[in-house]
Amino acid sequence: MQLHDLLVINHREFCRCRMPEQEPPFRPREKLLEVQRYFQNVQKHTYLKGRYDAITSVGIPLALAASSLFLIGRGVYNMSHGIGKKE
Repeated sequence: MQLHDLLVINHREFCRCRMPEQEPPFRPREKLLEVQRYFQNVQKHTYLKGRYDAITSVGIPLALAASSLFLIGRGVYNMSHGIGKKE
């Protein structure tokens, strides 16, 4: 037997023992097809099709932008009036 044959046999045994049995699906196939049809027919942008996508794609970035603008404005005000200087 050559080295190549041994490697092929060992690889087959490794794959056979490492491969798990086929798992059942998380959702029934009919439910997946129904959800796919819904998302394909919705006339919105791709990133806004889900139930909570508007929160993650619009709300969180707007909140971060608003808080950063507030903090920048407060910092500019404090610097221009000399508030918070260390002596």
